[in-house]
Amino acid sequence: MNCHLRNKPRLLRRIAGAALLVLAANAQAFDLNSDRPIKVSADQARLDDAKGTAIYTGDVVVRQDGTELTADKVVLYRENGVLNRIEAYGKPAHYVQPQTADTAKTDAEAMTIIYAAGDNRITFIDKAVIHQAGNIFKGEEINYDTATRVVTASGSRDGSNQDGRVEMVIQPRQKASSGETGD
Repeated sequence: MNCHLRNKPRLLRRIAGAALLVLAANAQAFDLNSDRPIKVSADQARLDDAKGTAIYTGDVVVRQDGTELTADKVVLYRENGVLNRIEAYGKPAHYVQPQTADTAKTDAEAMTIIYAAGDNRITFIDKAVIHQAGNIFKGEEINYDTATRVVTASGSRDGSNQDGRVEMVIQPRQKASSGETGD
């Protein structure tokens, strides 16, 4: 067997690992421990204090600073008076984290997006796609651990998404332009 063919799985794992690190290093979430408010607007809302839930439906927009989540339905969960989970459902639901001095803009979508603060996890489920700095990451389910900054992904078990595989498009590194202005 040709040594290049034997090492192909190792090379693919290294490329995949590099792509995951690029996405993980830049992905961010709502900061539920922040003093900054989370603002929600929707066509309808139902607050159930006994269950600790707030259900918003119809063109829902959730914002904290520049971070934005849009969906058809959003459920906020509180435990002991503290917001600890956000679930968004759409066709698809969208998540946008703006560009900062250190990170590129992140634009993600999936049919379901779940942010679980206690688990330090954002999960994108069903037709999940993340765009960042020209890189694209697709899978049936993408999990981002906000504490360890690790991304894991899986394809569809039934083969309905890219023949059951995860797909990545990784752009080459670009040199910083010296002609940029601060406008």
